[in-house]
Amino acid sequence: MRLDKFLKVSRLIKRRTLAKEVADQGRITVNGNKAKASSTIKVNDELQIRFGQKVVTARVELLKENAKKEETANMYAILKEEKLEKVEPQFIDDEA
Repeated sequence: MRLDKFLKVSRLIKRRTLAKEVADQGRITVNGNKAKASSTIKVNDELQIRFGQKVVTARVELLKENAKKEETANMYAILKEEKLEKVEPQFIDDEA
């Protein structure tokens, strides 16, 4: 199954076009490799998705072409969720 379709059907990302944009920006990895929206995923693949200041790591548990809202939680398992440290801009002191 295509990555963008899985993200939409599983409701990890609400719209397929948004899933494609996130993938095209290089914010998704599959098993440690940067993934395109067209990347094929399979059961037990590990996805790492960066949402702003948060990184979510999930494992693919089930692939379905269509899923009801109640079934989507069975499609993946959240392995970890971590907040990224906000990096403060570094100013160079020209007078030093």
